[in-house]
Amino acid sequence: MGKANKKANAPSATIAQNRKARHEYHLEEHFEAGLVLEGWEVKSLRAGKGNLTEAYVLLKNGEAFLFGARFEPLNTASTHVNPDPTRTRKLLLHRRELGRVFGGVQKDGFTCVPVSLYWKKGFAKCDIALAKGKQKFDKRATEKERDWNRQKQRILRQR
Repeated sequence: MGKANKKANAPSATIAQNRKARHEYHLEEHFEAGLVLEGWEVKSLRAGKGNLTEAYVLLKNGEAFLFGARFEPLNTASTHVNPDPTRTRKLLLHRRELGRVFGGVQKDGFTCVPVSLYWKKGFAKCDIALAKGKQKFDKRATEKERDWNRQKQRILRQR
């Protein structure tokens, strides 16, 4: 079997995206963080059962934690452990990155939100971002711009 066949059958590197975060916030600076996971969580992420919709990053005692992310357990994966789908998971960042995240959150109106979960070299990674909340008119402007871009694409296709 050649390499081309292996790549074609390989699952997508993206596990889950937090589309709500992209709509609710202006995303400023992105960081790549590792996750401390249990075995059943890795299996459920491989099956694509991760959800970041209501998740956020909690910063305390010089550490970052992923709070509110939901990883649905598989029936076959967690027979000897009682799985908690919404447990708090530790995020692994370099000390310098943690300092930048803490400094950014200290600014007015900034928070830290998870944007996506993905695989990188066999490890689950979480893309987190420093974000500032959007006002209602910002959300409407983004939606109008998105609609206009769709209309432009339709017009160009009809030519």
